[in-house]
Amino acid sequence: MASVRTLVTVGAAVVAAAALAAPPASAAATTIRKGSATADAYSGNVQASLLGTAEVSTSLGGGSCNQSTMTGSTGSDGTNLNISAATFANDPGPGCPGGGGTVTVSTENLPWSGGSAVFDGSHAGGRDAVITIAGFRVKAVASILGGITCYYGGSLTADGFNPDNPGRTDTGVAEAQVSVKGATVQKQDGGNALCPATATVTANYKLLGEKTAGSGTFDQTLYITG
Repeated sequence: MASVRTLVTVGAAVVAAAALAAPPASAAATTIRKGSATADAYSGNVQASLLGTAEVSTSLGGGSCNQSTMTGSTGSDGTNLNISAATFANDPGPGCPGGGGTVTVSTENLPWSGGSAVFDGSHAGGRDAVITIAGFRVKAVASILGGITCYYGGSLTADGFNPDNPGRTDTGVAEAQVSVKGATVQKQDGGNALCPATATVTANYKLLGEKTAGSGTFDQTLYITG
């Protein structure tokens, strides 16, 4: 039982970055902008960094990670959102706690390609956009019972919030945010039979671009507009 609880933590790490699914039916044309909702369009590298912890739960327990970063790129119209690098860990770590042990999470099948950022003109639930990350897959190895392995992946849906949206998850951070609220991660083939079929995940990330293209310094505030 404890091994299952620990393994489920992978779902939290995944989303976090998370984040991801079909655009809303009411979506308007999308433009990603740098610095304000009326500034020049932005395309290039982006980074999502976890705010707080990524929490996961199942009928058998749950766990959390407090460190996660995903780096990739996007077009200025929100298309071609790809993730080229991702890390999931905990401090102290590197394993994430849960179920009386820890789990080490590693990524597979990078890059995760085919995602998007789509402006939501209806502002459903107060959001500004739907963020999609497609094709992700991670491996989680528990520290107990000799090392139980699970794989999780697929697609998830996350809400995107602009830096001045009062409905953003962390109002103390004035940056674009990607928020996963009770999303479901699916078990993938290749893992132990004890791995839960699904896990429910909640996590929040801040999203930044680069002021200097290719610098590796993510200091550019982003807005998703229609």
